[in-house]
This record gives sequence, structure tokens and C-alpha cells, in this order.
Amino acid sequence: MTQRSYWTAVWCGFLVLTIGLGVRQSFGIFLKPISAELNVGRELFSFGTALSMLLMGVIAPFSGRLADRFGSAPTIAGGGAVYVLGMIVTATMHDGFMLILGNLLVGIGLSAATFGPVLGVILRVAPPAKQALAVGICSAGGSFGQFFIVPLAAILQNYFGDWRPTMWALTILALIMIVLPLGLNDRKEIAASKRGSGGSQTTGAALSEAFAQRSFVLLVIGYFVCGFHVAFVGGHLPAYISDKGIGLSLFGVNLSPAELGGWAIGMVGLFNIAGAILWSSMGNRFKRKNLLSTLYLLRSLVFLGFVIAPLSAASVLIFAAALGFLWLGTVPLTTSLVGYIFGPVHVTMLNGIVFMGHQIGSFFGGWGGGRLFDLQGNYDMMWWISIALGLVSAALHYPIVEERLSRPAAMPQPA
Repeated sequence: MTQRSYWTAVWCGFLVLTIGLGVRQSFGIFLKPISAELNVGRELFSFGTALSMLLMGVIAPFSGRLADRFGSAPTIAGGGAVYVLGMIVTATMHDGFMLILGNLLVGIGLSAATFGPVLGVILRVAPPAKQALAVGICSAGGSFGQFFIVPLAAILQNYFGDWRPTMWALTILALIMIVLPLGLNDRKEIAASKRGSGGSQTTGAALSEAFAQRSFVLLVIGYFVCGFHVAFVGGHLPAYISDKGIGLSLFGVNLSPAELGGWAIGMVGLFNIAGAILWSSMGNRFKRKNLLSTLYLLRSLVFLGFVIAPLSAASVLIFAAALGFLWLGTVPLTTSLVGYIFGPVHVTMLNGIVFMGHQIGSFFGGWGGGRLFDLQGNYDMMWWISIALGLVSAALHYPIVEERLSRPAAMPQPA
């Protein structure tokens, strides 16, 4: 693998995650206008986005298996095509059924065009000494998408005064995802891994081996909490800020509460660009399971500070910056930890299963926020649940055993 092709994969993967996750995270901007147009409460929209994230997780192991079997490039390109179709259905929707259908297609598409398949390529093609940096840079693409695309969606929404033109603009942007996988071809590396002694391990044997390890089960459960946090904050923070009427006026710049919500999500993405790279690079020097415990503990403290501090534009931006530093640092740590323990042959499928735990959490975080808001008229309970779950996840990651599995005629393992 040449240096040139290795960096080509990193930056193509970066852009796939930038667009796919950035556009998906912008859906929180549409919560209030779409709910108002359909004349329903917030639960329907929240349920649609949550179901999308749940399906994304359920399909992820199968998408991972396709990537491990046939290569990541065609898998990611196919996912991008289904994603765009879902965006078109959403942009043309006129009732709750089409809203749910569009979200489901977006979820199916993103299952094949997100962290598992993309980072699987990087783990295969990057030199062992450069894997941590490569995974961190590529993971930061999702954060850059939040920073760039979510505020852009908020600006377009304010400019057009209508959510449909904004959705169409995002749909056109998503088309690029179908072309970018040309730089994510890992078929040679997959073939080389299978020629190694580990290539004889079947899919069933790999699954049995993984679920027999308590550490793998703890990773799946702990990742649930990450998904819960990301879906709740990404899907409901803009509406929360808008409900509270918190805007910003500084140095002649005036942001409405709706715009501040979009910029808050963008701020999360901006600070996580540095966070994703830093947390992944620390994974080379410290045990990743300890870093994950620390990260979830810090998340709970950030949530607690936001809940008890007086709400203002300053507290919103400070919260967004602090949470951003901790936002997706879980991804390179968790993904590389699975690769370290189990090796490269089935890494995308196994990471897909771990990611399914993440997306089950996303379902409850996204849908639960809308459900509790419709029941209680506020998000107070969701903030406290987020604090408690962060503490639980911190405790679950600490006993994980961070060691490579030894097998008879073991396959070559990544550094």
C-alpha cells in the first residue's frame, strides 16, 4: 500500500462521513417546522429519526459483512445511493408515512456509508504505525460535517423560510457520497488478510468467539450510551434552545434562537475535530478502555454543569464546546479496540454489531426526547437520564480486558 493511496482513502473516508453524518445531524433543524406542517406533536418526527437510527444499527452488521466479503467501495457507494433516495422521499413528503419511509431509507443507506465500513478501510490500508492518526483524522469527518453542514442548514432554513428548499439543497450535496468510494477500494487488503492463517475462520465462528468475550458484550452495551447522548443532543438541542428563546447578539451579529441551535450543534462538531484526533492518538499510549471510561465520566459532568448553570447563550456555547471535545472520541477508540482484540478479517462486521448497540441507544435518545417532551412539556428528565447513563457507561468500560485474542495459527494482528 503506497503512501499516496493510503492518504487517498483517509480523505475520501473523511468526506463520506462529513456529508453523510453532517446532513443526518442537520435533521434536528427540521423538527419544529415539519411537526408544525403536519400538525402533530414532536413525537412523530422524533420517532421517524429514531427509527432511522435503529434500523441503521440493525443493518450495520450485514453492511459490515458485505464490506468484509465484497469490498468496502461498492458497499459504501450502494449505501450512498439509498441515502439519497431517502432524502428525496423526505423532501417530497406530505404525510407521516412518507416522513417515516424517508427516514428509514436514510438509515439503511447510512448503515453502509458510516463509521464501520469507512474505518474498516482505514484499519486495513493504513500502516500499523499510522493507524491511530489515520482513524482519528477520518473520524473527524463526521465532526466537520456537523460544524459545516448543520449551521449551513440553519442559515438556508432562515433564508428560504421553508424547510423543503433546504432539504433539496442537502439532497444535492448527498449525491457526492456515491462517487467518493472510488478512493476506498480495499479488496487487495481483504484478500491478503484472508490468505493469512485467520482466513479460515467462518462468520459464525467469528460471532461465537466475539460474544463469548465479556469485553465485547460490555463494548456493545457501553456504546448504547454514546448513541443515546448523540441522538438526544443532536436531535433536540436546537428545539430546546428555541423553546427557551435563547438568542445571541454579539459584536453586531444577531442570531435567532433557531440559528443559535444550529450553531450550537456546529460548535459540537468543531471542537470534536480536535477531540477525535486527540482521543484516538492517546489510544496509542494509554489503554483505550480506560480512556473510554474517562470520556463517559466527563460527559456526565458536562451534562450536569449545563443543567445546573443558568441558561444563556454563553452557557449553550460553552456546553457545546465541552461536549464537542467528548462527542465522537468514542468512535476511533471503540472501533480500533475491536480491531485490536479480534483482528482484521471480520473487523467491519464485528464493529457493525457494536455499532448496533450505539444505534439502539440512538433510538431511545431520539424518540425518548420527543416522547417525554410531549408528555411533560420539557426535556428536564432527559438531561438527568443522560447524566446517569454516562456514569453507567464509565463503569462498564473499566473491566474490559484489552488484550489480543490468541488463536491456533493466529492471524496477523494490527498494531
